[in-house]
Amino acid sequence: MRVLIDTKFLSVALLTLELVPIPTEEYISEAQIRDVNDRPILRAAIEAKADVLLTGDKDFLESGVKNPMIMTSAEFLQ
Repeated sequence: MRVLIDTKFLSVALLTLELVPIPTEEYISEAQIRDVNDRPILRAAIEAKADVLLTGDKDFLESGVKNPMIMTSAEFLQ
């Protein structure tokens, strides 16, 4: 498999990264994530107001969570 990465996109993406502390307050939508160890990741994404959460983790992908949108990197690139 060949992967082409647009370096301009990558450099812009890296400049816009933001570290978000994991909030202690739980969200109702967390209950949709099977693995309780994954729930803080969703909590941080919600707190950061992320539009998309990229992951390959089936617990996220099969959760039915709508906000943020949860998708694989391949889905995102399409």
